[in-house]
Amino acid sequence: MNITQNIKEGISAVQANLLRSILTALIVAIGITSLVGILTAIDGIKASISESFSSLGANSFTVAVKRPQGRRHGRTEQLFPPITYKQAMLFAEKYNVPATVSVSTAITSIAEVKRLSKKTNPNISVVAGNEHYIYQEGLDIDKGRNFSSVEVQFGANVAVIGSEIVKALFEDHEDPLTGEITVWGTRFRVVGVLSEQGAMDGGSSDRRVIIPLQSGRALAAGRNLQYDIDILVKDAFSMDMAMGEATGVMRLIRRDRLGEESFEVRRSESLAETLADITGYLRMGGLGIGFITLLGASIGLMNIMMVSVTERTREIGIRKALGATPRLIRQQFIIEAIVVCQLGGILGVILGIGIGNLVTNMIGDDITFIIPWGWILMAFLLGVIVGLGSGYYPAWKASKLDPIESLRFE
Repeated sequence: MNITQNIKEGISAVQANLLRSILTALIVAIGITSLVGILTAIDGIKASISESFSSLGANSFTVAVKRPQGRRHGRTEQLFPPITYKQAMLFAEKYNVPATVSVSTAITSIAEVKRLSKKTNPNISVVAGNEHYIYQEGLDIDKGRNFSSVEVQFGANVAVIGSEIVKALFEDHEDPLTGEITVWGTRFRVVGVLSEQGAMDGGSSDRRVIIPLQSGRALAAGRNLQYDIDILVKDAFSMDMAMGEATGVMRLIRRDRLGEESFEVRRSESLAETLADITGYLRMGGLGIGFITLLGASIGLMNIMMVSVTERTREIGIRKALGATPRLIRQQFIIEAIVVCQLGGILGVILGIGIGNLVTNMIGDDITFIIPWGWILMAFLLGVIVGLGSGYYPAWKASKLDPIESLRFE
């Protein structure tokens, strides 16, 4: 009897004891469902956390001029030239990683904004940015809209303003979206109003005027502006690759030597570490629960295989009398255990994917249906391991039975 015949015999044994095989497979299926379901849910939760943290900077990093760290060895560190408009635009053009690039510059923080006979206090910040700036700053527009890429390109005189500016310049019954404001003698049409946020870190978006990048350059003509580049990556877990690409692109633009960069690439380490810690703990917990459940399933499978050996003692004696070796007897029972485990594994994977995605959608909205191919392959591999582990001892015991005593067994 070769291995192929042994496989056929193992499948025939499963079919002959169909109810018991189904119940045994269900034990394994529960363990695989637990493992795949938990890990699928963790992948979904990870995606949800990544999306939730994106507005807080966990998905983003900044390219900025290297700051001097003071005096070293009695000498003041070199001051590097700021990032220019041309360099920032060239970076946005050449950066090919799936991400959005925000380019902005601070015009002033002490502007006085006017409308008709009214004016604000001279504590208004004026910022010029491209169409991605508002979103990447984590700001929400309460009324109106963001300015478009066309308005950014051609320098339209439009503005998005904070709620305190609206209160200072407009009456309650007036719609700010129909009005105009004046900054440094230049009129801007209001196209959007930011949601009220309150003061954060001593400043406030409520006292901010945001205008298109070209409009800001025209407003501050003759001044050397410092441009900021912020990159928002779609996947927070590919940050290292994205930051490495940004370093290479900016090094070429500024013609810096390797290791002598005049800029630095910074990210929000606290949020990134928090995100990694949360997903790490979730994964460890999921693996622990899944393996404990599988351990219970393997013990149950071993118990059922021991019962099967006892029930089929006479059959084993007949096979040995006909010339079956102990190795072939062991193979038959091990293959039978693996077949049962794989049947349970298929059911467990299907249930696990369904339950994991259901849990994910209960936690977050609009999350893509997740099929964890890596965990599916691991589940089938574990099915083989559990089948070997649970079936070996019963198979070994069956192979050691005395054929004469087995034939006498009732």
